[in-house]
Amino acid sequence: MDAIVIYSILTLFDITLVLTMLWLAWYLLSTEDIFKAVVLFISFGLLMALAWVRMRAPDVALAEAALGAGLTGPLFLSALRRMNRTRKGERRLDSNENRGKDHNTEQEQA
Repeated sequence: MDAIVIYSILTLFDITLVLTMLWLAWYLLSTEDIFKAVVLFISFGLLMALAWVRMRAPDVALAEAALGAGLTGPLFLSALRRMNRTRKGERRLDSNENRGKDHNTEQEQA
């Protein structure tokens, strides 16, 4: 009797996990806020790692957690921060832009 109850609980947990992952994936793809999308991506990676554990693939789960949430997520957040800097005008000048300014100043002086 106890085995049936445990099996039912685990089945219910698996169904909840799948439904949560589907909802999270849909919400991640439909959101327009990039920061929210990155946070949802990290959450999805962690839930995916949990799904791999439930499928008895702990090696894949560790790789998913390390790469999907632990490495890619912070890289996306860093890229987002750089994008926000660019919008505020704090961007460094390219070497081509420097040449263009020097060239324009020389033409204006002549």
